[in-house]
Amino acid sequence: MSVELVRRAWVALGDGREAENYWDASPGVSSNRVYRVQLSDGNSVFAKVISYGSFIHFRQDHQRIAQWRDLLSESPFGHFLAPILSKEGEPFVYRSNRDWLVFCEEVEPGESLPRRLSTGQVRSLGHALAEFHKESQVAAESLDSTWKTMGSDVAALFDRVTDPEWRSARNFTRNQAAMIERHCESFFRNAERIGYHSMQRIPVLVDWNITNFSTETASGKKGGDDFRFFRRWDYDWFRIEPRTLDFYFMSRVVREEGDTSRFSYTADMLLEPRFRLFLEAYHERNPLEPADILFLKEAYRFFVLNYVLHLGEHFFQWSLCKRLQHEAVETYLPSIDEMDLGPLLEILR
Repeated sequence: MSVELVRRAWVALGDGREAENYWDASPGVSSNRVYRVQLSDGNSVFAKVISYGSFIHFRQDHQRIAQWRDLLSESPFGHFLAPILSKEGEPFVYRSNRDWLVFCEEVEPGESLPRRLSTGQVRSLGHALAEFHKESQVAAESLDSTWKTMGSDVAALFDRVTDPEWRSARNFTRNQAAMIERHCESFFRNAERIGYHSMQRIPVLVDWNITNFSTETASGKKGGDDFRFFRRWDYDWFRIEPRTLDFYFMSRVVREEGDTSRFSYTADMLLEPRFRLFLEAYHERNPLEPADILFLKEAYRFFVLNYVLHLGEHFFQWSLCKRLQHEAVETYLPSIDEMDLGPLLEILR
């Protein structure tokens, strides 16, 4: 069904090139469907097919991503974001009942970071994200906002937790559901106390891992420690929110253990010396404020509440989602209030 959907969407786009072959390129751990389409001119595009959530949010997100890319066009990141194919000057979003999709151009792969980064590469990653955020902060001044917010997502979860069917589908007890409610309340209370409403909003991608972005070595020597961002694809978790949302997944990239095939979303890497080194390097290029550091805890809490508990079944295969959701109530959420971010504030001195 999805291949036929992609065929119909390509015809509706009216690109002029023929779609000759289709390959399922869906990530094995995700419920999203991705197809690689080979075109008659030898190039390829990717079709991302989504069957959940709000079509309005999906369309608006891709409109904002295209606008963001245009606003970065004169910056060093003018070609960093993979282009979304457009029709009549607007990103082309195809809708068929409960399925919708967009096409993105296939981009040059660049260099992949190693499974475990060297100390120099940790610093380079901090510098690279800082420079990217700095340009995105400028772009944000002209970027239209979105209807989707952290607060609206957490509020939606708060309302769902009281539904017995939702609890039953996940085998959550009443006490576990009550704990989720308490963490929703904690997010609202702590985010307001830190000053969330006055923090600058910028476009962020949230999900950073070594398989969805590439780099190029500044020295020209492949695999060197001094690199910059080259290409980025995969926009599933795009937001316009405080820059802190990008930091948790960066802590996973730079962690001592390195990249691992086992998915788990504990918070311990936020307290590792290597993440502190990353933040120090970031702070050198794009200074942080105390609120940015303090909001790390709430950004992590939001990730667990929204992407694991609220929307997890849409991002992860069900068997993986079930494990992650139970780890969320048994391990991730209980660990948050014990987290001491005080040592990270020393970076600002």
